[in-house]
Amino acid sequence: MLITDSRDKLRQFQLSYRLIFAGAVVAAFLFIANILLTTSFVRSQVSTLEMNKLRSENAFLANKFEELKGRVSKISDIYGELVEKEIVIRNIFNLPEISLDERQLGIGGPENPPSDISNTVLLASSTESRVEGMLRLARFEKEKYEEVYNALSDKKSLLDHTPSILPTRGYFSRGFGMKVDPFTGNQQFHSGVDIANRTGTPVYASADGAVQFAGFSAGGLGNLIEIDHGYGYISRYGHLSKIKVVSGQNVTRGTLIGYIGSTGYSTGPHLHYEVMKNDRQVNPMDFIVDFR
Repeated sequence: MLITDSRDKLRQFQLSYRLIFAGAVVAAFLFIANILLTTSFVRSQVSTLEMNKLRSENAFLANKFEELKGRVSKISDIYGELVEKEIVIRNIFNLPEISLDERQLGIGGPENPPSDISNTVLLASSTESRVEGMLRLARFEKEKYEEVYNALSDKKSLLDHTPSILPTRGYFSRGFGMKVDPFTGNQQFHSGVDIANRTGTPVYASADGAVQFAGFSAGGLGNLIEIDHGYGYISRYGHLSKIKVVSGQNVTRGTLIGYIGSTGYSTGPHLHYEVMKNDRQVNPMDFIVDFR
């Protein structure tokens, strides 16, 4: 290399290839290092931003899981109240009780979580476990309430078909059991109760059922109605002045079926009312729940 100075003299320098190569290597190293340092700085800045974002999201999720945990606790309290009411219903209607072990459904404690997970993940896992447990209990309780509903539906049908109201208004002129016969003056078994009132006083069915006889009875009860209520119950209404139903007709409790009279073996207008349970005469008053 030739370089001129101010006096126009030439000077000659000689550089070896090794020196030039070494300089190039150093320059390349510095360039690459600069790139790496710049990239690392940028990445660190991005990582910091991402970390801050993840921390913020983590805190948000933690708060949400805490809220969800509180709601699950409220649901658990409501479930407990439903169980208490179901137990009361079962006791009232003599339905089979459910043991505590059966209600627990074999649910065990929570699994042991790994030691290196965050509190948020631990809270999420715990909440998920409680929710799953509540869902299992809810499905179980739904089945048990269906059992109660079906049982009460059967009992309602039985109650609807049990003669439980007075069929007419009036005063009791003769009761059930051994009574004095008004014609003979002798003690004689009276299979029902007599309710005296004016002729034409309405008479109503004492329970749901089907009319199996409506007409004149030769057995002394005059105009007679017999209603088969099912479940072994039959009710009879005698001495009627008029019959308002026909054999085979379905009636419900409170249906007008006839009017008080004095037909048949009778000394005056009254209703002879009797109830049979499994082909045996029973005291109708044992079934009356409404004396109005």
